[in-house]
Amino acid sequence: MKLQQLKYIVEVQNNNLNVSATAESLFTSQPGISKQVRMLEDELGIQIFGRSGKHLTHVTHAGQEVIDISREILAQVESIKAVAREHNLPDQGKLNIATTHTQSRYALPPVIQGFMQRYPDVSLHMHQGTPSQISDLAAKGEADFAIATESLHLYNDLIMLPCYHWNRSVIVKKDHPLAQQKQLTIADIAAYPLVTYVFGFTGRSELDKAFSEAGLEPKIVFTATDADVIKTYVRLGVGVGVIASMAVDEELDDDLVKIDASHLFQYSTTKIGFRKGNFLRSYMYDFIERFAPHLTKAVVEQAMMQKSNEDVEKMFKDLTLPVK
Repeated sequence: MKLQQLKYIVEVQNNNLNVSATAESLFTSQPGISKQVRMLEDELGIQIFGRSGKHLTHVTHAGQEVIDISREILAQVESIKAVAREHNLPDQGKLNIATTHTQSRYALPPVIQGFMQRYPDVSLHMHQGTPSQISDLAAKGEADFAIATESLHLYNDLIMLPCYHWNRSVIVKKDHPLAQQKQLTIADIAAYPLVTYVFGFTGRSELDKAFSEAGLEPKIVFTATDADVIKTYVRLGVGVGVIASMAVDEELDDDLVKIDASHLFQYSTTKIGFRKGNFLRSYMYDFIERFAPHLTKAVVEQAMMQKSNEDVEKMFKDLTLPVK
């Protein structure tokens, strides 16, 4: 059994069982990958992949268990390499962050600016996506950190740490009837077409919950994953916008009226997560603390010792998080 073989089967699954795409991503040959996979199956005495002719059709039950363990082994190998880099090149490396548009556009810029000034030799890469895409990137080890709000059930393989609470604002054009109201109700908003986030994205569930509890049905006419896109369609008169309060720029969005809606919706909590068992470089601990000052290295290490995310949540149950 070779590490290379374990890497091949993991990457084949990552590439949806497309051996050609796997070979291209690994800069090797398709026959070479197929041969090594077969050799591993012969050694183990099981089929990792089901086949139809020359094509892989599915991952077998036993194969999935082997792939899951292989991911853990490969992650540990990377951790060993990270330990060496930490001692030899403590301020050099790379950092991959998977997050949403709202976080990358409005919450992270000052954090990243300070981080890059402190660590000029660390290359930082931002991956934007949906909660499921963010979870997938982190689970596969393609992202060091996942920063998200919604669908936290997707992150069972990650240690998720609470960073801050945030809520929503209603945005309308200056000539809109709601622009003159300072204290909105759910009924006020329900009377107009809404432009907001797609379901399962950026705290959308709290909006749906608030309408449901009020016995009202929101008239959602347009959804997007990008707050800037939502604002564009509010400007076009498509509807009333409901977005994260942090996503409204007082200068750039001065043509819109921002109305606080925090009294209408339960706050949402943004969390930062990383794979269990990962070795965190010093600059990674620093990044976490810059993003959420209460998450010091000591606190993060304590969280890493917990058995589950439920236990992690208990650590922070009495902590008052900042609000953005």
